[in-house]
Amino acid sequence: MNEHIGSNFDEFLADEAMLDEATAVAVKRVIAWQIEHEMATQKITKTIMAKKMHTSRAALNRLLDETDTSLTLTTLASAASVLGKTLKIELTT
Repeated sequence: MNEHIGSNFDEFLADEAMLDEATAVAVKRVIAWQIEHEMATQKITKTIMAKKMHTSRAALNRLLDETDTSLTLTTLASAASVLGKTLKIELTT
């Protein structure tokens, strides 16, 4: 009998020890999309964005890579600031 029948997908991912990674990738995809969308809206190129963030184009590409979940709060805050936005991070239940 399949132990996952009747459970929800989050329970399945948790049972398989994959929930944290899946959540991180999902959050990163949203963040990368929001930054790219705002850059497009403001007509800011990657080169200009990286220069304003005082970082390299490669670092910006890592920030925008939706599968690369390793990023710093400093990098996120810098990107938000360049775009005239604020960064809000919270823990929820």
